[in-house]
Amino acid sequence: MHADWVVMPTCLPLVLRHCHACPSERFRTSGKFRVNAHHKVLDAWLLALCATCGQTTKLTVLERVRVRSVRPGLLDRMHDNDPALAAELLQDAALLRRNRVALDWEGAWRLDTGGTDHLTAEVIDVSVRFAARIPVRPVRLIAEGCGLPRAAVERLLAEGKLVSVVRPTGKSSDDFTFTLKR
Repeated sequence: MHADWVVMPTCLPLVLRHCHACPSERFRTSGKFRVNAHHKVLDAWLLALCATCGQTTKLTVLERVRVRSVRPGLLDRMHDNDPALAAELLQDAALLRRNRVALDWEGAWRLDTGGTDHLTAEVIDVSVRFAARIPVRPVRLIAEGCGLPRAAVERLLAEGKLVSVVRPTGKSSDDFTFTLKR
């Protein structure tokens, strides 16, 4: 039997950054932007609020960029506080690196298995696709999708009944396939 699984975001992830007002290191993004114009150059930030004290931090999106070089659609989306744009920008590795932040996806994704037909099959081939770059351990996805404890999945892996192209014990955000024999 063949199954297609999709790992999908359910909300925006938390941003990991030290808060200057309290000991918290988690910020919530709501999709709000701030855009400043300085004559012919623009600055733009994605705003995030501390999960503990509510202090605002800014993630730099544009810095001293000439107005004519910014796509009009992008500027309109920032002015409209488009949450889809915020989600796209949080997937940009260069933006995360430039702002020296990481993302916490815990509780911000779900696994769509397309039903429970695969739970009774003796052999299943599964293609796992990521709708966003969400780092998750494949062992966790397999356990959740098959309704098994993680220890049972690791035992199946050790017995050779679980074969995967990727290393199932490390985190991955790339599409992969696996075969499970019960």
